[in-house]
Amino acid sequence: MSDLGLLIPIAAITIGPASWAFTTWVRAKHGYPLENRRGRRNRQDQPSFSYPNEGLESQRKIELLSSENDRLTGQIGRLEERLRVLERIATDPGERTAREIEALRDQD
Repeated sequence: MSDLGLLIPIAAITIGPASWAFTTWVRAKHGYPLENRRGRRNRQDQPSFSYPNEGLESQRKIELLSSENDRLTGQIGRLEERLRVLERIATDPGERTAREIEALRDQD
């Protein structure tokens, strides 16, 4: 009975820190921001003071992403058009497709 009396205070003291360590490990593993003992985010997770050129860098990134987005949108449009042509070729009767090919050859 004396062993159980000693085990209860030890368990009460170790359960809190062990659960906090386990929670921190799970949060870190899954990419959640870490918190300190008071439930606040660590300083490394909080945004720091802004640099004078930070606005310029973010504006440049926005411009690069916008131009890439425009390029990819145009590429998708061209691919959709090619897909429509291929679907039409695959579903149209052979004689109509042959006439259209001959008409294109005559244009040159």
